[in-house]
Amino acid sequence: MQLTEPFVFMGGTFDPIHHGHLRTALELQQWLQVKQVTLIPSGEPVHRVAPGCSARDRLAMARLAVSDASSLYVDSCEVDSPEPSYSALTLRALRRQLGSERPICMVMGMDAFLSLPQWKDWHTFLSLCHIIAVARPGYAYVADDTMEAFTRRHQVSSVEAFWKKPCGGVMIHELTPLGISATQIRDLISQGKTPRYLMPDQVWEYIKQHQLYGYQRGDWISDAN
Repeated sequence: MQLTEPFVFMGGTFDPIHHGHLRTALELQQWLQVKQVTLIPSGEPVHRVAPGCSARDRLAMARLAVSDASSLYVDSCEVDSPEPSYSALTLRALRRQLGSERPICMVMGMDAFLSLPQWKDWHTFLSLCHIIAVARPGYAYVADDTMEAFTRRHQVSSVEAFWKKPCGGVMIHELTPLGISATQIRDLISQGKTPRYLMPDQVWEYIKQHQLYGYQRGDWISDAN
């Protein structure tokens, strides 16, 4: 029997947010049969190079992107926090906020999942949440001994079983992501080319208004370029 409505979230830089992020979140919401999936933009990410724009801009764009989607929500907890954006800190804060009985589920890509031993306090994650690792169909699951044993020990076979406890399970879910990347979008903008249709229109308008990612108003004639 399910304990209570699960809290499912996807973290990331969302630099900028695009239709690939949004479609993944929506498909997860439908597959897991939860009311909402929450997106948590990072403040100052610690596992990658600095984002192309400020945390506040990335947060604003994410909020614009989900403004008409009741099944998706954006949480500002990492952007608002004065601490670095370590997942361990975010999970502890969420557990304090949501209580000990509510299921919490962290969604991540397969590459991130396989790199977990490099993350701060990763061994504490399953005492705080469940983990869903999203893999492309036909993905060859190649894990080192540590992650192979970790997955085998904690893997859960069904969504129903997942929600019977507040934390402690791992699921690998195959999903076909849209072939869109934030890097691709940033490169297009810096080259004076339009990224329209790769992201929500309101996000593209925000980028132009605030001249992010190298956008220069004088270089553009129209979005037909």
